[in-house]
Amino acid sequence: MKIQGSSFPSIEQLQDQYLKTGRSRDGAPAPGGISFQDILSKKTDGMEPGEVRFSKHAANRLTDRNIELTEDQVERLNLGAAKASEKGIKESLVMVDSLAFIVSVPNQTVITAMDQAEADENVFTNIDGAVII
Repeated sequence: MKIQGSSFPSIEQLQDQYLKTGRSRDGAPAPGGISFQDILSKKTDGMEPGEVRFSKHAANRLTDRNIELTEDQVERLNLGAAKASEKGIKESLVMVDSLAFIVSVPNQTVITAMDQAEADENVFTNIDGAVII
């Protein structure tokens, strides 16, 4: 039922006014809005393709265990993660010298790190492949 001379706003007008979804009707970011691609780009800025990053846990393990990586070791770790990716490995053990890294390959993230002395019984679980560099 339509009321003649009514000045009530439509549902769409109310949504635009009160919900401020940040999107135009065609799904594109509204003027002044930010797209998902923009957010993703900000999160990955500074990372080169093929470079692994260290989770907070892994960074803490490196610090706690006084492990300092050389540029060569980091390059080899990146190479090991790339080789694991080529083989379809999802969670990999990457051995670099006497250091062991558990890497989430799809996320390009080192989950934990240890040296040979720290690896209890040399048993690694929840991995589906290993790369020795």
